[in-house]
Amino acid sequence: MSAQGEAVVRRRLLIRGRVQGVAFRFATREAATRAGVAGFVRNLADGRVEAVLEGPPEAVARAEAFCRRGPPAARVDAVDASDEPPAGLRGFGILG
Repeated sequence: MSAQGEAVVRRRLLIRGRVQGVAFRFATREAATRAGVAGFVRNLADGRVEAVLEGPPEAVARAEAFCRRGPPAARVDAVDASDEPPAGLRGFGILG
């Protein structure tokens, strides 16, 4: 639970497809910020994008739905998602 008493969840997404070089990280940051989600997004050396989303369940679900589509130039082939314990993240950043 957050300090305000609402549930907080954390999801780690590993996104495969044409997801690097297509503004995926920037669009994800915008979508997560609009949804009110904390966390980060980064490119991985193997061509995937990793996103960690933390916040109220409905907000995390909205941000995850965006990641499963991606921005217009992207092609998302698969998303591996896992739940993790919330870490009290604040803000949303682009790493790497």
